[in-house]
Amino acid sequence: MATPDPSAHALFEVPAPPPPAEDKPAKGLPRPAADLPVARVVVDVPLAHLDRTYEYLVPTRFDAEAVPGCRVRVRFAGKVVDGFLLERAAAAEHDGRLAFLDRVVSPEPVLSAEVARSCRAVADRYAGTLIDVLRLAIPPRHAKVEAEEPAAPAAAPARPAGAAWGEYRAGRAFLDAVHAGKQAHAVWQALPGEDWPARLAEVAATAASAGRGAVVVVPDHRDVARVHAACADLVGADAVVALSADLGPAKRYRGWLAVRRGCARIVVGTRATAYAPVADPGVLVVWDDGDDQHADPRSPYAHVRDVLVTRAHLSGAGVLVAGFARTAEAQLLVESGWAAEVAATRDRVRAAAPRVTALGEHDSQLARDPAARTARIPTVAFEAARGALTAGNPVLVQVPRRGYLPALTCQDCRTPARCRRCAGPLHVPVGAPPACRWCAATEANYRCPKCGSRRLRAVVVGAKRTAEELGRAFPGFPVRTSGAREVLSTVDDKPALVVATPGAEPVAPKGYGAALLLDGWALLSRADLRASEEALRRWMTAAALVRPAGDGGRVVVLAESALPPVQALVRWDPTWHAAQELSARVELGFPPAVRMASVDGTPDAVAAFLDDLAAPDGAEVLGPVPLSDPDGRDPRERALVRVPRADGRQLAEALAAAQSRRTSRKDPDPVRVKVDPLDLV
Repeated sequence: MATPDPSAHALFEVPAPPPPAEDKPAKGLPRPAADLPVARVVVDVPLAHLDRTYEYLVPTRFDAEAVPGCRVRVRFAGKVVDGFLLERAAAAEHDGRLAFLDRVVSPEPVLSAEVARSCRAVADRYAGTLIDVLRLAIPPRHAKVEAEEPAAPAAAPARPAGAAWGEYRAGRAFLDAVHAGKQAHAVWQALPGEDWPARLAEVAATAASAGRGAVVVVPDHRDVARVHAACADLVGADAVVALSADLGPAKRYRGWLAVRRGCARIVVGTRATAYAPVADPGVLVVWDDGDDQHADPRSPYAHVRDVLVTRAHLSGAGVLVAGFARTAEAQLLVESGWAAEVAATRDRVRAAAPRVTALGEHDSQLARDPAARTARIPTVAFEAARGALTAGNPVLVQVPRRGYLPALTCQDCRTPARCRRCAGPLHVPVGAPPACRWCAATEANYRCPKCGSRRLRAVVVGAKRTAEELGRAFPGFPVRTSGAREVLSTVDDKPALVVATPGAEPVAPKGYGAALLLDGWALLSRADLRASEEALRRWMTAAALVRPAGDGGRVVVLAESALPPVQALVRWDPTWHAAQELSARVELGFPPAVRMASVDGTPDAVAAFLDDLAAPDGAEVLGPVPLSDPDGRDPRERALVRVPRADGRQLAEALAAAQSRRTSRKDPDPVRVKVDPLDLV
């Protein structure tokens, strides 16, 4: 716990008279509580140099309500602000006079001691502030819901059989360890076609059967619905709570309170659920940790996987990192010995996987279709789709981009087409002339500023245009799209073409007959350190929805067969690719092999921050380099600070201290600091 800052009380100190016999002294000041009169409070002030606890006196009228974990209002620097009461003490550490609590918003103890410790640790790891993490961990109060009568605690369910975990090496051993209350850590490589919601439900129910809590974090609300239904089938609807932003404030707060009050032992949800206040957590699960929705876009930019690992260290819970693909971070957990690998044998993987075909895999393929490498949908893809449709099965078509023609360049010189007004990228909406993606201005008479040409070409074709092309190529079969605002959860098993963007692939009850993974170059050619890892993750997520090769399931990936991520998909060996990625990161000196922070801001602000940064010995500064700014109106730079993993804590402390000095000086230009960011390049 941070040491209270005496100067912070200078603006609102009040004298502390000797306790009179009456509840209200003659001067009108309240009387401090007789027992534990000092409250330590974290205030809702988003300034780095104020990231500590402050001490206040508890008036006697709030003695019963001011419980640890409740919401309070306090006077801070002349203003009344919100805060959370962390603990009460018999004596103050601050030598001066203390102010009184202004009021107790609610006696509901929303912040548990275990969650408070975890939030503090997450803030320290990411060089952030505690109050920023608490805003993510604790939803806004809903007074009407809070006043409702709490439900009775759910009884511990029976332990599920979990027979399907016998398909995986160390699968049953992991379940036994969770039931025994051991701190078991594992990385689970799910088989293609696996009913993964049911498997995760079995893990959660195993922890609940031993009287402990379980937290399951998934990327989006569709996954929440699937895992929640699977858990409800095992333990009953009253024993599991689903939390996601689409529930609405009242329903979400009701479910969150049920978890906090101990009415439910299992909680399933999206990103913020990583902080769910389950009592005595036994297992913490994250599904598909490579999905970018697990990275919080708000300060301190924490990742769910690291939040759960941090929380497990403090609470003694087990951790399960699961998915069809594997990230370099998960591979590091295995190679370091921190987590055990739960995976099936190669024979079992080959039996469950669909047949995967890539471009140039066989010379005969190119002999029959010489244009296969340049065609967007070559003959082998048409044959796979036609065979599945003829057999009465649906076909999944994955397209990297939504829209119609989402990116344009000049036909003659390939210069990116941009808006004359705001320099935003141009695109072609359905049935409309080119328009700006930023300001929506129409560019019907576009002229290239470099060569003067009026002709445009598509850089990549979106899902809408792909659906049109496939509709003409396969007349008589319905074409459905899934992406953006029209995401489908499921499709039936009738023959149809389902065009989906990554992450929006609907589930077919009996599996797809075939999957076409289009425009692989668009995923692999991104200027991103994680481009190949992300491409493989998206491909495997889609391919896992296809039936096994023994049942006729086929996957065609439109990318060169010699590329490592394509080879990993063809062999269905994400472990090999993750090991390759981790080895490359070690050689290049990028996370997770090292700890790294990015510093973004104006050139002057970044330079001043680096001058003020007391980085640990051996720290290396890369840059700064200019960030992309097409119109030149907001020049910004980025610098990277790299240290060995062992010095990660020192780097975070130095970054936090530098931010604290900036906010205390009231430096005008903000600087955004991210520790281990996903978007390094």
